[in-house]
Formats: sequence, structure tokens, C-alpha cells
Amino acid sequence: MKFCKYQGAGNDFILLDNREKTFNVDRDYIAFLCHRYFGIGADGLMLVENCDDADFRMQFFNSDGSTATMCGNGSRCIVAFAHKLGIFTDKVTFVSGAGKHIAEVVSKNGNVFEINVKITDVHEFTCTDEYYFMNTGVPHCIIFVEDIDKVDINSEGKKWRHYHAFPEGANVNFTQICSDDKIKVATFERGVEGETLACGTGSTAAAIAASHKLQNGNTNFLVETKGGNLQISFDKNESKPNSFNNIWMQGPATLVFEGEFLW
Repeated sequence: MKFCKYQGAGNDFILLDNREKTFNVDRDYIAFLCHRYFGIGADGLMLVENCDDADFRMQFFNSDGSTATMCGNGSRCIVAFAHKLGIFTDKVTFVSGAGKHIAEVVSKNGNVFEINVKITDVHEFTCTDEYYFMNTGVPHCIIFVEDIDKVDINSEGKKWRHYHAFPEGANVNFTQICSDDKIKVATFERGVEGETLACGTGSTAAAIAASHKLQNGNTNFLVETKGGNLQISFDKNESKPNSFNNIWMQGPATLVFEGEFLW
């Protein structure tokens, strides 16, 4: 079966065209394909499938074979893949487990795309002295730190991954505020069970939490991750406290290589 490997800000994914339902979804086999020593190697695997009320459906699997409703960096990669398949030209509508999304190709240079994706609205979040918690398509815990380079992301992330206040578990995003409109984010990702180079929905959650923490009215943030930079913008819902809409995430998506696997 043919596949493409994409990466978005260092998050890498296996992309398959499953519009003809030729791929047999099996958790163990997906984990094998994502394994970095025995398989292709990836943070996750995604399927492009037919959809009645959108241009395509995005089905996402973590590297352990478990499912997730949404992946921000993955959404940009699957949009780039759909463009390669000829599904759309400039703008596209797709459906994930988190609902319907729209996206647009901002620029294209060879195999490198710059893509803007609309993220799920945030209707509420939890704020304590220790953490923020919100769902931007998947659940995220945001912990603000003074110096992100001094944090052991894997060790500290494991402590919060299954925190009792997060019944479904959560991605853990350690966040350093650099200025009024720039933050650094490092993520311990659920389903990968370790640090990844970036997390799109986590960067989105961190930007919203930073806006709330700063109380400076800024709703546009540059997010620096270990795998690259993302631009996050959003609107505050003035009629409902702690609610945000018109959330957009812009960043790169790159075709790394393509090939075939036997199964």
C-alpha cells in the first residue's frame, strides 16, 4: 500500500488514502507502522476518507494505535496530503472527531506548504494556581514555567498525564511566556507517551491560556516549539467569559518522503 510521510513543526505522520476503504484498521498494526525501529516511524497515522458533508474525513491514530479526535499539526499535514491527491486547490472543508474544520493553503514552495486551519471553539476552561485545562479538540493541561529549558518534559509530563482532575487523561504543555505576544511550548503527548517536537492543539491551548494570564487583550501569539514556529490567533467571546472562537493555527506542513509498505 502506498503512503506519504509528512511533518508539521517536527510532528511526523504517516498519511494514507483510504477513500476506497482498502486499509484494514488494526490498532496493533498501526502501532507497528509508527514504530521508529521496526516500522516507518511516526508520531501518528492518518487516513483520508470520503465524507458526505465535507471534502474529506480525517481519521487520526496515535503512535500506540489509539484513536484521537483531533491533531493540530496533523490537520495541516493531512490538508497538504489532500491537496496532493487533488481533492481541492486553495480552500477545503474536512471533518475530524472534533467536528468540521476549514483550512486554506497560504503558500506552497515545492514540498513545503504553509497552511492555516480553523480549530475547534473553546467554550470554557479551568484555571487553578497550578494549571489551566481546556479542550481544543483534545484535552490539554497547560503549566506555566519560568524557564522551559530547565524542565524535564518526560518526567514532569508523566506526573500530570493522568492527573485525577483529567478523567480522560491529557496532553501536558509546559509554557514559558517570552513577551506579550510570544510563548515557548514543550509538550508531553498522550498516546505517544513522551515528548514530541510540537503539538498544534497544545500550542493553541497554551496561547489562549497565556492571553488569559497576561490580561493584556492580545489574541495573536507566535508559539515557538522545538520543531518550529506556529502562529495562533483567536477572538474572545465577549458574551461568555472564558469562551473563545474564530481560532486559527498557521504553520508548515512538509512532504518528507513517500513509499510503499507490504501487509
